[in-house]
Amino acid sequence: MNSYNMIITRRGEEMIKVEVRLFAYFREGRKKNQMMEVDEGTTISNIVKVLGIDEIEVAIMLLNGRDGSGDRQLKDGDVISLFPPIGGG
Repeated sequence: MNSYNMIITRRGEEMIKVEVRLFAYFREGRKKNQMMEVDEGTTISNIVKVLGIDEIEVAIMLLNGRDGSGDRQLKDGDVISLFPPIGGG
């Protein structure tokens, strides 16, 4: 499993593990599920940035299966799901 490490220079913060699930074209060049070790207090927006995804492209952000905003701070064991806009006819 591919793992990304976030480098955030906050002293005194503990590291936590979160799972990131990507859907549709967000999976291109990335794993669909990945574990990330990040500083406690990291936000969903920080995760999106580290993954190289433009936050404007994210249509749905879920935190533990519920609607989540980019400024939500993460806790150990959280699951983030990111969906691009879905098109079709």
